[in-house]
Amino acid sequence: MSNTTTMEADILRDATGQPLPPGSETPETLAKRGRRLPPWIRAKVATGEEYAKVKKLVTGQRLHTVCEEAMCPNLGECWARGTATFMILGDICTRACKFCAVKTGKPTELDLDEPRRVAESIATMRLRHAVVTSVNRDELTDGGACIFAELLRRTRQLCPQTSMEFLIPDMLGRREALQKIFDEKPDILNHNLETVPRLYRDVRPSASYGRSLNVLAWAKEAGLRTKSGLMLGLGERMEEVLDVMRDLRAVDCDIITLGQYLRPSGWHHEVIRFVHPDEFAELKREGIAMGFRHVESGPMVRSSYHADEQSEMASAGACG
Repeated sequence: MSNTTTMEADILRDATGQPLPPGSETPETLAKRGRRLPPWIRAKVATGEEYAKVKKLVTGQRLHTVCEEAMCPNLGECWARGTATFMILGDICTRACKFCAVKTGKPTELDLDEPRRVAESIATMRLRHAVVTSVNRDELTDGGACIFAELLRRTRQLCPQTSMEFLIPDMLGRREALQKIFDEKPDILNHNLETVPRLYRDVRPSASYGRSLNVLAWAKEAGLRTKSGLMLGLGERMEEVLDVMRDLRAVDCDIITLGQYLRPSGWHHEVIRFVHPDEFAELKREGIAMGFRHVESGPMVRSSYHADEQSEMASAGACG
């Protein structure tokens, strides 16, 4: 899949000692070559008129975006396109996942006016497709599901033409809480598995692989189009990734996103390797063959990256 020789590939191994595929890069091999990131990891600079408009709106309405809080490398590109992923329920998460840059701690009070402000911002931006996510609020009985539901009702009143995608936490698997969201019928219900089951204890210590699969299965039972995503480069093996993709198809997940994990800080889980674009392309081919309606796979892909295009393709019944 690349020009790397067999001898070079044999010295590259994952966290379990398994040889990595040709073309792989690790932080160690990059350091030896005097490079910090491989050439295929490139973010666009955040500039331009549209970027400035989004920045002003987010600041003026006292909104949080996962673009900023999670240090997304695509912020410049997406904001320049006039899109942003809104993050509700505050900016402090009750969990401490080892991959996420969002602050962790004890959240403040619930902002009951937040649904209005976010809905009005979506209307102001005239979005065709809006993505809303949140921190985990495990201290709340319903995990904040009532805020998701109210936001969707208000957005539908102000701009019924906007399709809505919710990227939700697992709500501790409380089905009655999740049902509050399902009943409002978001156009896409997204819940990320994030990584393979073997790495959950290190990467997502407060989460459960089975519980997350249940969230997607229940959403599908409610008649929703579903979506999930994985980060690569945490030490997973490709066969494990394919197994997770098969598990997602077993619960009839429609859309999957696959992207490269980038370490937000020294506290977070280390990058075990940088996955070559050829591997992402192969995973896309595998995903289409499995029956996903859309597969977004590439080093810079994130959950909401080009989410509007993903929604349109999935709605049209196209596979790609």
